[in-house]
Amino acid sequence: MRFSWAGLILAPLLVPVAFSITMTMLVVSGSPSMAFVMTLIAGCIMSYGATIFLFLPCLFLLSLDRQMTGFKVCLLGLVLGALTFVLLTFIGWASIDSDSAPSINFFAFLRWAAGPMAALFPLAGMLTAVLYWWLGSRRTGPSASVPR
Repeated sequence: MRFSWAGLILAPLLVPVAFSITMTMLVVSGSPSMAFVMTLIAGCIMSYGATIFLFLPCLFLLSLDRQMTGFKVCLLGLVLGALTFVLLTFIGWASIDSDSAPSINFFAFLRWAAGPMAALFPLAGMLTAVLYWWLGSRRTGPSASVPR
C-alpha cells in the first residue's frame, strides 16, 4: 500500500474530533470550548501516536508480504486499537503506587478497566485505518502514461 500524506494528516483526526464534540455536548461544565480543546489535544496525541508508531509500521511490514485490501486494513486497525487499550491500561497499572493500594494482578486490573469506553479503542482504530486506506487508495489525478 502506498504512503499517503493526506491519510496521515486527516485519518487520525476524525475520531478525536468526533469524540471531543460528543463529550463536550454530554459533559457541559464550565467552559465548553476549553473542554473541547483539552479533549481534542489528548485524543490527537493518542490517535497520531498510535497511527505513526503502531499502524504505519505494521501496515508497511504487512504490505511487503501480501496485498493489502480494505478488509485486512480494517482488521489491522481493529487489532491495533485493542492493543492500544491494553498498552494504556498497562501504563495505568504500572503507575499504581504499591504503598497506597494493595497489590493487584494486571489481568484483574484489565478486567476492571474494561468498560464501555474500552470498546471505543478498537472502533477508533478501525475507523482510522479505514479512512487511511480510503485516502491512500484514491486516485488523486489522471494516471500518467509511460512512454515506450
